[in-house]
Amino acid sequence: MKKQALNYICGSVLLLFMLILPFYAPVQHYLSIPAEVKVSASHDEHSADQEAWTAFSSTNDHEVFYEFAGVPVKKTTLEKVRDIRLIPGGQSVGVELHTKGVLVVGHHLVNGQDEQRTSPGEQAEIQIGDILLEGNGEEINSMEKLSSIVKETGERKESLELKIKRGKEMTTASLTPSYNPREKEYQIGLYIRDSAAGIGTMTFYDPETKKYGALGHVISDMDTKKPIEIHEGTIVKSQVTSIEKGAQGVPGEKKAKFSLRNDRLGIITKNTPFGIFGTLDDDMTNEEYPEGLPIGFAEQVEEGPAQIMTVLDGEKMQTFDVEIVSNMPKKAAVTKGMIVKITDPELLDKTGGIVQGMSGSPIIQNGKIIGAVTHVFVNDPTSGYGVHIEWMLQEAGISLHEEEKKAG
Repeated sequence: MKKQALNYICGSVLLLFMLILPFYAPVQHYLSIPAEVKVSASHDEHSADQEAWTAFSSTNDHEVFYEFAGVPVKKTTLEKVRDIRLIPGGQSVGVELHTKGVLVVGHHLVNGQDEQRTSPGEQAEIQIGDILLEGNGEEINSMEKLSSIVKETGERKESLELKIKRGKEMTTASLTPSYNPREKEYQIGLYIRDSAAGIGTMTFYDPETKKYGALGHVISDMDTKKPIEIHEGTIVKSQVTSIEKGAQGVPGEKKAKFSLRNDRLGIITKNTPFGIFGTLDDDMTNEEYPEGLPIGFAEQVEEGPAQIMTVLDGEKMQTFDVEIVSNMPKKAAVTKGMIVKITDPELLDKTGGIVQGMSGSPIIQNGKIIGAVTHVFVNDPTSGYGVHIEWMLQEAGISLHEEEKKAG
């Protein structure tokens, strides 16, 4: 009986498979059709991408229908976008950020006149991660400015009134500076920072607006792990001096040097989850793509071969093979839109995969810039995440659409 039942089940499954097999490809085809497609001005709804799907009927300029057996079964909305050509990056860059206000990164005890050790800042419930914006109504834009306000307040034997940004909230605190006879200065018992520096990789430059994007992820303070709110910033040329190879559980790192005084490239105006953005002083070039490349949108990214551009030695940009393992297009902006795997033997030999400092390396596929490398998988340094280029353009303030002309 058991054998007969098993044979019956197997026969039924085989029959069901044979019945649905003729419809498998059309169903897969149907599921692969996106609900929305971006179409550049130089293409129409019947060009390249749409032709690959076959049997579309257009109802107007903003939508097309996919037909099966002569019956419209799925609608795709067309979003008209500008023709944008970007100069691919790949250059190693040095980054210096000056914070908005000063950032509290720790507390320390102050030796007072009576040898009592206290931290006025901690007693006033100022927290690590707080940003001190004003002292007694004066804007604090550097550690030197805060020290000056503390000194003046202490000498007048007055309390210091602080305006503080804590997360998204604004608050205040009041404290009395304590005189440290050993250091011969007034102190408030706080460790603070007003700048940060590091290296990364340029992603793109837009010759039309002089705007650029780099890194592909936010710059956070190394102590508080919170994103740095910038007052101003500078991006400079950088030379890679050595590579610490990555391994499982140990991310590698590019070592580089740069001069903040002599090699300025431009300014940084934004530090966001999608990277740093601003404008360059002069045009940026790429010898391999002197005319630039068009952009590839999230729904156009294919799983399969692609390339990245980055620097491993000095200022020499190189192109390396990678594979898009997974593409995850979303209507909402996300920082982890692709999974990228390094396949190039030379890059694997020199770096072990994706290393710190490589973030921002542009990803190129089918002659288009599709995104940038962002994060490495710690347990598998050969792979990591990539961010789609359209979200970086949005953060850079580069519109995908033609601006509507104002009426007369």
